[in-house]
Amino acid sequence: MKDYYQLTKPGIIYGNAIAVVAGFFLASKGDISWWLLLATLAGISLIMASGCVFNNYIDRDIDRLMERTKNRALARGAASLRGAVIYGTFLGLTGVLVLIAYTNFLTILVALAGLFVYVVAYSLWFKRHSVHGTLVGSISGAVPPVVGYVAVTGSLDLGVIILFLILALWQMPHSYAIALYRLDDYIAAGIPVLPVKKGARVTKIHMLVYIVLFTFATLALTAFGYMGYVYAVVLSVLGAVWLGLCAKGIKTLDDKLWARNMFIFSIVVLVVFCIMVAVDWAIKL
Repeated sequence: MKDYYQLTKPGIIYGNAIAVVAGFFLASKGDISWWLLLATLAGISLIMASGCVFNNYIDRDIDRLMERTKNRALARGAASLRGAVIYGTFLGLTGVLVLIAYTNFLTILVALAGLFVYVVAYSLWFKRHSVHGTLVGSISGAVPPVVGYVAVTGSLDLGVIILFLILALWQMPHSYAIALYRLDDYIAAGIPVLPVKKGARVTKIHMLVYIVLFTFATLALTAFGYMGYVYAVVLSVLGAVWLGLCAKGIKTLDDKLWARNMFIFSIVVLVVFCIMVAVDWAIKL
């Protein structure tokens, strides 16, 4: 039972649940339907769990080659392949049914688009064959808050586009930090991430650029009237600290330690961003 639970990558689901709530609160502007929030969280969490199960199924060969993933259930043969496919399908269909029952067509469409990008575009092709796999993966990674947002609005607007860009841009330095920290794993598995193909220095420069773009994107929410000035100040400071930490990596003598610190701080950035988005309506400044 534990193996099947781990196939869903619960850490990823819980982390993305915070982003779903942030998107939902941003769209709600203080008028929160708690039942709709619960249904949206349940539906998209089941769909994300489905995607993670299929990702485990697809990646089982390369997972065996990586220290970080070699003990996953499918990689060590602890779970049945047929059982995983049935499990993943059941989770996905159940999630879709929940969204059909309680949300709207656009929410379902966005959720399924994210699932397709993650399982088909990213897992099956780009992750294994292209240095741009991280970029493709960032698209699916930015979907959860969009689902939360459109569950409320039922339509696309500038706010949700900015929200999508913020999360997609955040994914890039976050993922590159993982790739640098686990560089030996990616080399062993033959995954063509940027540090493997272009080296650590080029990757760090890319990370600097993405952090700058992320910070500007977060401030766009205030510039266009979606968020207040307290949020803008907090995210400006957070972005500056993140950029400073990244800049230190250019001359660091210990890439692995620096990458680990970058990864940890990227999580802090995401959590603080989501909290500020969620409480901004109450601050009203």
